[in-house]
Amino acid sequence: MALFEARGLHKRFGDQVVLEEINLAFEAGSLSGIMGPNGAGKTTCFNVLTGRYRPDRGSVRFDGDDITGWAPHRIVRRGISRSFQIMNLFDEYSALDNVVVALPSVRSRSFDVLHAIDADSEAQDRAETILDRVGLRGRERVNVRSLSYGERRALEIGVALATDPRLLFVDEPTAGLGTGATARLAELIQELKRHTTIVMIEHDMRFLFGLADRISVIHWGQVIAEGTPDELRENPWVRRSNLGGLA
Repeated sequence: MALFEARGLHKRFGDQVVLEEINLAFEAGSLSGIMGPNGAGKTTCFNVLTGRYRPDRGSVRFDGDDITGWAPHRIVRRGISRSFQIMNLFDEYSALDNVVVALPSVRSRSFDVLHAIDADSEAQDRAETILDRVGLRGRERVNVRSLSYGERRALEIGVALATDPRLLFVDEPTAGLGTGATARLAELIQELKRHTTIVMIEHDMRFLFGLADRISVIHWGQVIAEGTPDELRENPWVRRSNLGGLA
């Protein structure tokens, strides 16, 4: 049984059908990719899988449990976390503070978060470990506004890791990154893959094909192809499309 499964997902907004009979399965210990052209329904699919949207029909299961329609915070507590295409960071705080406030032990004391940041040495130690893991050792006390764009991307992944997820959804991590930062991010995700199951939407096909174990192609709100990177390189639709040239 796959760690995470979606079956028959359907989502519409008004008269527009955005997802139609989406079936996906992600195996534990793997990096699964989702790709497709702009407007294909990838981000809507992510939002349904992570609880931001409730599907009109279909089911989502995690580790054997039906989590269809669960609120995002409940899904996070169950062991699923997510980064976003548009970063969600507290610019006025340090990198360390951003991770500390995302730790479950601190979030449970939301009435006293500022005190927790300053006084909870255990939480700070945990946050420093996470920042080291995402390549931000020595940048713990730097204000987020002063971090480079690539460092901010790494920090957002660190914030997502603060909940110690079994499954991490990553949305367009290379967006806005240059060549050097993209290479560093690839090294980070390759390292994270050793310990965390990852599902990633990515527009950079070379980046995705170099990391993913399996990839699903979404177009017109449907999964039209799936397989290993090598299998998709030979897929007739992918080869005819611009996606095939990029891969």
